[in-house]
Amino acid sequence: MPSPIPPPPPAAPAPAPVPVLAIAALSLAALASGVSLRLTDALLPRLAQEFSVSLGQASQVITAFAVAYGLAQILFGPLGDRFGKYRVVAWACMASALTALLCAWAPGYSTLLIGRLLAGAAAAAVIPLSMAWIGDAVPYERRQPVLARFLIGQISGLALGVWAGGYTAEHLPWRTPFYGVAGLFFAVAMVLQLAQWRLPAAALRAASNVRTPRPTMVGEFRAVLSRPWARTVLLTVFLEGASLYGAFPFIAAHLHQRFALPLSVAGGMVMLFAVGGVAFALAAQALVLRLGEVVLVRAGSIVMAISLLLVAVSPIWWWAIPACGAMGLGFYMMHNTLQTHATQMAPERRGAAVAAFAGCFFFGQSVGVAIAGLLVGGVGTGWVLAIGAGGVLWVAWNFNCQRRTQYKTAGGMPA
Repeated sequence: MPSPIPPPPPAAPAPAPVPVLAIAALSLAALASGVSLRLTDALLPRLAQEFSVSLGQASQVITAFAVAYGLAQILFGPLGDRFGKYRVVAWACMASALTALLCAWAPGYSTLLIGRLLAGAAAAAVIPLSMAWIGDAVPYERRQPVLARFLIGQISGLALGVWAGGYTAEHLPWRTPFYGVAGLFFAVAMVLQLAQWRLPAAALRAASNVRTPRPTMVGEFRAVLSRPWARTVLLTVFLEGASLYGAFPFIAAHLHQRFALPLSVAGGMVMLFAVGGVAFALAAQALVLRLGEVVLVRAGSIVMAISLLLVAVSPIWWWAIPACGAMGLGFYMMHNTLQTHATQMAPERRGAAVAAFAGCFFFGQSVGVAIAGLLVGGVGTGWVLAIGAGGVLWVAWNFNCQRRTQYKTAGGMPA
């Protein structure tokens, strides 16, 4: 008797659909976070005048936000793994609304610094845990374009924050945009709650291997840092933040001082950084497939460096218009590649890993702004921008060298 024909193997399960509504809600949260982050950039000359401090001293409102943002990652990464990343993002948006009100009500400069410190801590959960949640929900091979589309919210928020700061500096009381940020965060928290109700329970589930945040907090980060490639990615994003974002907040002040442009106009020009970022987000899938990670990092750093130098030495004010747009394109070509690596540094501890990534990025920003604030009084804004240009070139070159070594050791070199 002939042997029975074995049944055909089961078909491979279809890939899970990308949770578009939830990612859109998280993108709105990233928009609010971006507004809060960059709100004070173009506002620096106005704050310096309002509180009778130097431009370098006024830049401490940026440093305070960035330092708190970085330090808070120690808490929020494990909390996201413990209580669910999506839930913690919604809670953080509500807390951010309250801290924005504290800034609006600040009676003096010292109180404003405290308000910005608390605002940075509250906003710290939003983008890192959103990225980590996307890392949980979207397979690696589809993740970079999804992350790029999610970041349209953050990019738009960065642009809106710079513009709002510049417009306020010329036309409104300095407290006005902080009230706007408070309302925006409150509305976003409501949208997140509505989107959360439509998510399956599995999408809100906390990590099963984490019991309580306090006993495991140090262990989680230690486990991430024990991996050599994770240390390389974290150091790279720290230096990237120091190089670019140490110089970036002084672009509007440079254009204002060099060409006597109104701060509202200078802030509007810096907004074009976001146009370049959106251009990358829309073309991310094609760029990733055609260029690969190495070329994205290399080309992104070159575009950023040329753009910073063009703003620094330009004899004509309108040269900054294409330069700011190109700078945004170059930054997201490089940074989005680093973000994708961050979501895969430690998949079983993704919340802590991405939180460490964000913390290093913002620690880098705080160090860069602090150094630039010390230098700007002596060398001027043009040299601060030029130093940043040299920094991003070196960071990209070093990362690609480290990446080549890493993949040769691992037995292969992806594109």
